[in-house]
Amino acid sequence: MSKVKEITVNVDEFLAIDKYEVDEENAHIELVDDPDTEEFLKLVRVCPAALYKIDENGAKSFDYAGCLECGTCRIACEGTIVKKWENPQPTMGVEYRYG
Repeated sequence: MSKVKEITVNVDEFLAIDKYEVDEENAHIELVDDPDTEEFLKLVRVCPAALYKIDENGAKSFDYAGCLECGTCRIACEGTIVKKWENPQPTMGVEYRYG
């Protein structure tokens, strides 16, 4: 039987390599006002960039800066609490810099 070498990947290291141009005037993701907590928790769980957070007091926060533009939040909650999801304007958004 052969032994498989375990490789550990630090995702934060790879994300730090990427470059982000944030369009401060045109958010490409918008949520409804006062989003439902259960729906928001879905986004906390599925967002690979961890942009959706709930603190120890239950306060919800979201910031589209740092978005990986994967569309996971749109797929999970479009029609419930994600009221707008579109690609950022040209020259804006994430620029992947690995590889």
